[in-house]
Amino acid sequence: MRRSYSLTYFIGQSFKNIWRNGVMSFASMAVLMSCLVVLGGFAMLVYNININLEEFGLLNEIVVFVDHDATEEEILAIETKIRSLDNVAAVTRTTKAQALEDMKNQSEDYKHLYEDITEENNPLSDSFTITYEDNDKVVTLAYLLGQIDGIRKVNNRLDLAVTISDFKNGVLVVFSWFLIILVIVSLFVIINTIKLSVFSRRNEISIMRYVGATGWFITLPFLFEGIIIGLVASGFAYLIEMYFYHYVEIMVMSDLQMITIVAFETVQMPLLWAFLAIGVLTGIIGSSISLGKYLRV
Repeated sequence: MRRSYSLTYFIGQSFKNIWRNGVMSFASMAVLMSCLVVLGGFAMLVYNININLEEFGLLNEIVVFVDHDATEEEILAIETKIRSLDNVAAVTRTTKAQALEDMKNQSEDYKHLYEDITEENNPLSDSFTITYEDNDKVVTLAYLLGQIDGIRKVNNRLDLAVTISDFKNGVLVVFSWFLIILVIVSLFVIINTIKLSVFSRRNEISIMRYVGATGWFITLPFLFEGIIIGLVASGFAYLIEMYFYHYVEIMVMSDLQMITIVAFETVQMPLLWAFLAIGVLTGIIGSSISLGKYLRV
């Protein structure tokens, strides 16, 4: 009569195997945890570099200045004409009063130079910041803006925007390839570590095969063992990543204020799920590949 086993039996056997083979189990967890920490750190580095380059790349803008004596009605008409042009994604107006206030805030040490400037004698003019979508059409857009009555000056930063965009794309390609290579190397190391763990128990597997144990009966404890190792390693890797990320975040905010670092809270769930997925899949794949050799009849 064939005896049936519950899922808890196989999970229990997995925990016993992990405890019985403590050294190899710990080695598998340590390697997987280390690889996840490196992968997570590298991925976060790439992500933050991308965010900072995007901020630097927010130069796909054209700034136009209207005539000093333009009335409110004329300014609104100019805005309507700008919005009707092709390749215009967004239009933001800055009044001359706002421009003066921004200038004062940017020059705290020289505020006294602006004390005599009032709304009546403000030398600045209203302006519009136009964000465009396609760099290839920006020359045409700049020309059309210059033809609108009431616009006295057009500032175009296309060259700088293209340079930063190309640099950003190059950096992302290089770092993405490094990330892919790191993933492959990490999987190779982890799978081989699990292989060593299975190899150290080859006699146990052979005996089970000899007494008639089915492939699934032998495989399931090892699969659950790989899952448990993956879960434990992922959890510790996540905690380590969180600690070091908060440390770097505090350091950057205090010493390198020009650099933007994404708050950990905004990426913690994707990072946790990624760690768990990679950990569990690696454990399953590593156990399956390692067992294949010893389950052949």
